[in-house]
Amino acid sequence: MSTIMHKKTTAAPKYRAPAPLGGRRNPAIGQRRKNIQALAFLIPALLVLGAFTAWPMISALRLSFTDASGFGKEKWVGFENYARIFTDPVILNAVVNTALYALLFTPMAVALALVLALLLNDPRLPFRGFFRTALFLPFIISLAVAAIAWSYLIDPQVGLLNYWLGNAGIRIGNVLQDPVLAMPAVAFVAVWKSFGFYMVIFLAGLQEIPGSLYEAAKVDGAGPLMRFRHVTMPMLSNTTAFVLIFALIAALQAFDQIYVMTGGGPYGHTETVVMQIYKSGFQKLDVGFASALSYVLLAATLLLSVVQFVFFGKREREGD
Repeated sequence: MSTIMHKKTTAAPKYRAPAPLGGRRNPAIGQRRKNIQALAFLIPALLVLGAFTAWPMISALRLSFTDASGFGKEKWVGFENYARIFTDPVILNAVVNTALYALLFTPMAVALALVLALLLNDPRLPFRGFFRTALFLPFIISLAVAAIAWSYLIDPQVGLLNYWLGNAGIRIGNVLQDPVLAMPAVAFVAVWKSFGFYMVIFLAGLQEIPGSLYEAAKVDGAGPLMRFRHVTMPMLSNTTAFVLIFALIAALQAFDQIYVMTGGGPYGHTETVVMQIYKSGFQKLDVGFASALSYVLLAATLLLSVVQFVFFGKREREGD
C-alpha cells in the first residue's frame, strides 16, 4: 500500500529531447571553447600591441617624470618637465606655429574636399571615375616624397612652378626661406597631399542622402543654393564634424613633411610641437622632457576626440 501511495505522489519525469548525434553537448562548454579559440587568435595581436604600443606609452610616462637622457642613471624630477613646457619660449613658439599650421591646413583641406566632392557627386559629370582616382592619388604618395618633389618645384633656381609663374609675371621668390610665406607654403603642400582622402569621406556621406529630399525641395521651389543649405549641409553635419576633427588632429601631429621641406626654418618659423619632441629626444638627448611634451600633445589630441564623441552623442540623441 505504501508503495502504491509513493508512486502516486512522485512527479512524472520531465521530457528530455534526444541527444544530438555524436553525443550530448553542454552549451556552456561550447561557448567556453569558442572563447578560448577567440583568445588564441587574439594573443599574437595583443602581444604586438603590448610590446610596441602599451609598453612604450607606459615607459614614456615614467620617463616624463625623470631627467632621462637615454644613457646613465635617471633622476626623479616630478612635474619639472611639464612646468618647463609652459615656460620655455622655444616650446611656446612651436605651439603657436602648430596652431597657425592647423588654422591654415584644416579649413583649406576641408573646404576643398567638400567642393570637389559636390562636383564629383553630380551624375552629369563625365569621367567621374577618372577624376576621383586622379584626385585621390596624392594621398597614397609618401609624404616625404611629396615634400621633396614640391621643394624642387618651388625652388627659385630650378623649380618648374617658379619658372612658369615667373613667365606669367608672378614672382614668389624662395618661399621656403621667407619667414612669412614658409608656413603657408608647407600648409599648401599638406592640403594638396591629403584633400583627396577627405573628399572620399564626403562622397560617401553625399551618397547616403536620400534623393527624395532633393525632389521634395525642388517641388517647393528651392534652387541649388537653397538645396545645398537646407538639405545637403544638415545631412552632412556628422560627416563634416568627423572630417574637421580628423584634419585638426592630423595638423597637430604634423612633422615629416615640414621637416623635409624646411627643417623648422627659417629661424624657427615652421617648427611644430612634434618637431620639438624629435629635437628634444634625439638631438638634445633630453628624453624626459620629450616624453612630457609627448604626453601634453596626447592630452590635446584626446581632448579633441572627447569633443568629437560628445558632438556625435548629442547628434544621435537629437536624432532619436
